[in-house]
Amino acid sequence: MPIFELVEEIIFPPSHQASPCGILAVGGDLSPERILEAYRQGIFPWYADQEPIIWWSPDPRFVLFPNEIKVSRSMKQILRQGRFRITFDQDFPAVITACRKPRAGQSGTWITEEMKKAYMTLHDLGYAHSVEARQNDALVGGLYGVSLGRCFFGESMFSTVSNSSKAALITLAQRLQTRDFGLIDCQVWSAHLASLGAKSISREAFTELLRRLLSYETICGNWGFLGEETGFSEGGSSLESGA
Repeated sequence: MPIFELVEEIIFPPSHQASPCGILAVGGDLSPERILEAYRQGIFPWYADQEPIIWWSPDPRFVLFPNEIKVSRSMKQILRQGRFRITFDQDFPAVITACRKPRAGQSGTWITEEMKKAYMTLHDLGYAHSVEARQNDALVGGLYGVSLGRCFFGESMFSTVSNSSKAALITLAQRLQTRDFGLIDCQVWSAHLASLGAKSISREAFTELLRRLLSYETICGNWGFLGEETGFSEGGSSLESGA
């Protein structure tokens, strides 16, 4: 499969023309218009410093359906106890900065300074959102992503206290479920997200889901109101035994 080079015009090749590893195109820019158009077509940017911008459309696609999120008994207890205070869009800069820090055993990060600035702009425009997990007012975990229609495209998450990012994602899934969101895009497989119920689907199935869910109006702007909803609901989530 050829790797396409993007031009100034905001246009992408069909996602099914991606290479076997999922690379579709290189180049272009990280303007809000280009990034949002990419998401609408099931494409996302992912690259490291010193590399050109690389645009991906993997097959299969790793996704989490909000109504299928798995919550273990121990996590249900943690959530009932209110061990973490979950907020939305209260500190996007701090969340994306924390997500940029290299993980254990890694020497770098794919969230380049250019990527950080691009998603900060999307946040200012009301498309990118953060979920914060706090203990004693300290930010100890969270995630961020982009919302279009009734899809949430997850980008990255972090945790400095055990279970904090799980609490953030579970709360996000429940809030999205009450608003009829049908999909949290997780992009590629990870054991952490698989343990929470994420699964692989074909690119064709993912594209069809996008087509349907993007027909709804986007909830744009600050999502702080989602953090004002209190309590943990056991409805709509799978209960796993054990930790």
